[in-house]
Amino acid sequence: MKKIYIASDHAGYSLKNFIFEKLKTKFDIMDLGTNKKSVSVNYPTYAHKLSKMVSKKKSNVGILICGSGLGMSMAANRHKKIRAALCYSIKNAKLSRLHNDANVITLGERLTNKSLAMKCVNTFLKTNFEGGRHLKRVKRI
Repeated sequence: MKKIYIASDHAGYSLKNFIFEKLKTKFDIMDLGTNKKSVSVNYPTYAHKLSKMVSKKKSNVGILICGSGLGMSMAANRHKKIRAALCYSIKNAKLSRLHNDANVITLGERLTNKSLAMKCVNTFLKTNFEGGRHLKRVKRI
């Protein structure tokens, strides 16, 4: 079974908790924080923490949430072995795995409602990398 790590800053706290509650009975998932919505924190701290955990094993995946999803994506992509994809639709969540072998999905709580976010996460988790012609491109990243 794959290990899932989830983290957020204060702006993504509510969506993180919602997703965690939906996934905790179905997957091996670990919440890496933040643990308070009322305390402002720096999103790179949580992106780096999660990225280090995901990069330890090829089967690991991560879910990062901030206000827009952009900051988390930028910070996570600074790490070797991490391919973080900002997802805002079911189609781009699927393609991020199918064609880009993304291992981290980032979401924006201020831009994505809970229902769509959950659909994106579920699609991301059930989609496998297609390989083939996409493998040589992913290796160039």
